[in-house]
Amino acid sequence: MIPYGRQDISEADIQAAVEVLRSDFLTQGPAVPAFEKAVADYCGAQHAVAVNSATSALHLACLALGVGPGDMVWTSPITFVASANCALYCGARVDFVDIDPRTYNLSVECLAEKLALAEKSGCLPKVVIPVHLCGQPCDLAGIHALSQKYGFKVIEDASHAIGGKYKGEQIGNCCYSDITVFSFHPVKIITTGEGGMALTNNEKLARRMQRLRSHGITRETADMTQAPDGPWYYQQIDLGYNYRMTDIQAALGMSQMQRLEEFVAKRHALASRYEGLLADLPVITPWQHPDSYSALHLYVIRLKLAEISKTHCEVFAALRAAGIGVNLHYIPVYAQPYYKGLGFQAGHCPEAERYYAEAISLPMYPGLTEGQQDQVVLALNKARRG
Repeated sequence: MIPYGRQDISEADIQAAVEVLRSDFLTQGPAVPAFEKAVADYCGAQHAVAVNSATSALHLACLALGVGPGDMVWTSPITFVASANCALYCGARVDFVDIDPRTYNLSVECLAEKLALAEKSGCLPKVVIPVHLCGQPCDLAGIHALSQKYGFKVIEDASHAIGGKYKGEQIGNCCYSDITVFSFHPVKIITTGEGGMALTNNEKLARRMQRLRSHGITRETADMTQAPDGPWYYQQIDLGYNYRMTDIQAALGMSQMQRLEEFVAKRHALASRYEGLLADLPVITPWQHPDSYSALHLYVIRLKLAEISKTHCEVFAALRAAGIGVNLHYIPVYAQPYYKGLGFQAGHCPEAERYYAEAISLPMYPGLTEGQQDQVVLALNKARRG
């Protein structure tokens, strides 16, 4: 089976992890801050907070921005459920903004329309979470302009997008957002096994996320309610969580960072080759906005079903049967049973539903060979004919 995504682990990566295993610190040692600095420096952000998953990073980002009961958070429906769940963890409500038909990212036009209506009804969001789907950056300038007009905060869900660029600048620099979140799951651009990171240019937000990732505990005298009893002293001043990243994971991440640009360049070469191989097939290949340089975590095609004798499901099943580990990113979040229980119904985001009815993620990872890519396209051509 050719998977849709796969990690690329080198001997240097293995040695980096082994060195930590032989050291004095498996966790809460020097590797985590070193990894944080490496990512922050690469992206051009002032602060980075490493955690055990991007889901944890999203949760901490919402908490740091004061999201709580009575607040509203908006995000894209075409994303993994964590982009919305993070707000529910805080007791807030969630709503969804329909997607752009070409980029599949949150539509700025739909966002503007929804904000204008929400302002009239007094239900503006506290936070908007745009998602850089597949690694292609959203229209950050447009979203930022609306945040200035309507007063909401912005968390970039850049789980797919480390190594991507917007208007020539690295995703993660937080020029247009309050916080940016990365994922280091094995199928992402670089991996720490599991793991995530939140970047920000706001020291107060960074300190709060650092504290919340470790039980809400501080050893900083300036944050305490009284003078320390002694050098052993600490205080829990928030209800926090155990969201820490281990030094083993951070060492792997540091090693992977050395090949980040190589990984993204290989993904672009594969995408360019797919474009040529798929040119005569009844599919829509990914469109790249000229303002963006995608990290290309995913390669999503859309089937032109009117020109195909098979259904979406039949094509998908035929590809799987042929040993092609295709996937579908994503089911609209509000179509999940849990969200239906919150009152969401079909038709909430029509463009997202059209996307879901046609999308298939083809294999995309640096280790994918040209021979395997040829096999993917051959299987797709056969699957659509039956």
